[in-house]
Amino acid sequence: MAAISAAVAAFSSSLASLHLSRPSSLSRTRCHLRTITSSLSSSTEFNITFAPKPPSPKPEEPSPSITDDLGRQLFIPWIVRDDNGNLTLTTTPPPRLLHEMANATTQKKKAKEKKTTKKKDSPSNKVVAAAASEKPPPPKYSKAARRFYNENFREPQQQRLSKVLASSGVASRRSSEELIFGGRVTVNGSVCNTPQTRVDPARDVIYVNGNRLPKRLPPKVYLALNKPKGYICSSGEKETKSVISLFDDYLKSWDKRNPGQPKPRLFTVGRLDVSTSGLIIVTNDGEFAQKLSHPSSNFSKEYIATVNGKVNQRHLIAISEGTVIDGTHCTPDAVELLPQQPDISRPRLRIVVHEGRNHEVRELVKNAGLEIHSLKRTRISGFKLPSDLGIGKHIELKQSNLRALGWKS
Repeated sequence: MAAISAAVAAFSSSLASLHLSRPSSLSRTRCHLRTITSSLSSSTEFNITFAPKPPSPKPEEPSPSITDDLGRQLFIPWIVRDDNGNLTLTTTPPPRLLHEMANATTQKKKAKEKKTTKKKDSPSNKVVAAAASEKPPPPKYSKAARRFYNENFREPQQQRLSKVLASSGVASRRSSEELIFGGRVTVNGSVCNTPQTRVDPARDVIYVNGNRLPKRLPPKVYLALNKPKGYICSSGEKETKSVISLFDDYLKSWDKRNPGQPKPRLFTVGRLDVSTSGLIIVTNDGEFAQKLSHPSSNFSKEYIATVNGKVNQRHLIAISEGTVIDGTHCTPDAVELLPQQPDISRPRLRIVVHEGRNHEVRELVKNAGLEIHSLKRTRISGFKLPSDLGIGKHIELKQSNLRALGWKS
């Protein structure tokens, strides 16, 4: 009772402290207070109990709260049934509700993930992803654009001076080195005596015997010739019946077929002696010739040898056993007696070798006690001499022919 009267007195004192503009409202307030105090004084007993303070929430589990107009924090009550079945008032939601809410959010996420994976696994999306992963094809430029880029922006491709002279058709590699040692070659106005000097014919000014070397090197040429008898495999100017002389018409018509490009200097890949006919490769690519003729390449070569007399089993065994040539024992890969043809009375032997020694086939046949009437080469590695190619005629090799020869240009 004393507490209530004290609260009423404090409330009345606070009202009295306010400066109100209307005295009538103040008088009404005082009358209401008298009525309240009188009603309170008439009751003699009060059964008032105060609830204990609610437990302070843990800092790691913030409870949902709001604030009133004065900025004071108000807690939202939760009525929860405890383990004994009694209802209790708490300031935090029950754990079961929080758990269900967490499961509900995760299930939604999983459903969304399933939908996205199904969309990704669809055939249309797979096609789109495969198309996106593939690299776009390189753009195609015109010849004028490529030429402008090569002349102005491309890095210079320097080569040895002797190789540049040989590729330009001045002379062979050995003759080009002799020209350089003789001081007959100038690079950018000064005499160069070193064949290993790196130069770029497109940018360096090169003179040989007072003649300007063309800026552009001739394109690579690969030809297959059916060599006739009586011609030697030499490109010397003094030789009257050289294999290269069979290409005079080809070089004369070069400007018509390849306008603006310098003529190539042709040479043979390997050699066939004067009396041997058949397949021989002619080119201006030194690297190609080196690989094709080097013994380490181990390319097989097939010959057809027409012999005098009769051939028996003893001759075939003697040829297959091999012979010694220049201190090395040479053995053929295959020896075969071909069926006799009606228009050819002499027997023919098919002999395959891979070492390529000088006069190897002739020495093998001679060691067996036979005499060769004619010898013709018909195959080098995987490329065969075309049956319709006439004697002294040539054809240009295609990419498939070069691959058969073991060359990737």
